[in-house]
Amino acid sequence: MKEKATSFDIAYLAGVSQSTVSRALRNSPQVNKETRDKVHAIARQLNYKVDKNASNLRKQRSSTLALLLFEDPTTDESLINPFFLSMLGSITRACAQRGQDLLVSFQQLSDDWHADYEDTKKADGIILLGYGDYEDYEEKLNKLLAQETHFVCWGADVEGHPDFTIRSNNRQGGRLAGEHLLALGHKRFAFIGNASAGSPEFNQRFLGFCDALQDAGIDRAAILQYNAISTEQAGQLAVHNLLESGQPVDAIFCASDLIAIGVMQGIQQQGLRIPDNIAVMGFDDIPVASYTTPPLSTIQQDTSLAGEMLVENLLRLVNNQPIETNQIEPKIVIRTSCGTASKG
Repeated sequence: MKEKATSFDIAYLAGVSQSTVSRALRNSPQVNKETRDKVHAIARQLNYKVDKNASNLRKQRSSTLALLLFEDPTTDESLINPFFLSMLGSITRACAQRGQDLLVSFQQLSDDWHADYEDTKKADGIILLGYGDYEDYEEKLNKLLAQETHFVCWGADVEGHPDFTIRSNNRQGGRLAGEHLLALGHKRFAFIGNASAGSPEFNQRFLGFCDALQDAGIDRAAILQYNAISTEQAGQLAVHNLLESGQPVDAIFCASDLIAIGVMQGIQQQGLRIPDNIAVMGFDDIPVASYTTPPLSTIQQDTSLAGEMLVENLLRLVNNQPIETNQIEPKIVIRTSCGTASKG
């Protein structure tokens, strides 16, 4: 008697993993159309029938999502970037509204955080927040992809899988900053923040800033750029080096609010006034930005909407539904750190 074909037989003939076969037979959007079509064709050829009892058993859900927060250098012992604290609140609310429990775990980059939460039934999917430099975590994201784990993250595109990422339109945010500073009459500009492939979000903000200035006839080579990670200390050090160089500058766009706060401290330590001598603009609109002296003008990322989208999109992936929206448009928040009138 001929044995019935199994999903492992299909996997062997298709040259993919058994889990990919399972997802393809469920028409999961996580499997590209070419692979889905190939798997379905082989299944028909082998007269493969889905074992509904086994399928239902595998579909048992924990109704729990895992949120993995990664350590960030901070001035306190929390090691959590304050930008993500407000997002944490909206993620918690979004889970409660959808009947999901939330498992929060604090991770270090050295930890084996890519362990398969789904196979151990700890959670149906993973939300990743605050995972630092892209080059540090790219390998682990690739392992999640190889394991076909349901996950979404906040930040730059995951190469080949843009649907897995919720992000701000960073380039447009950088453009908004540049256009605002130009409108106020500033003429000599600097950008403080890493602007490289290893920091794709910061790099996009820098490129958008350059777009606005180049449209106004300012060559990119004339824009000063100093590297800094997202800490106040890094911002202070970078602006110290900038001021020590003696290069003229009257407006600084910072890749994050934390950098901007450090930059403001560094400028004031030199006896200079903000915005009279140098204007400063940040990016994020963390709560403390409105309480700096002077209050910090910045580009706002809607953390409430971001948390909602992270939960919604992860549940769509878990339920094999397509992702509809994954980008948030930034808004400019005008306070007084950039000045309020054109310099003429």
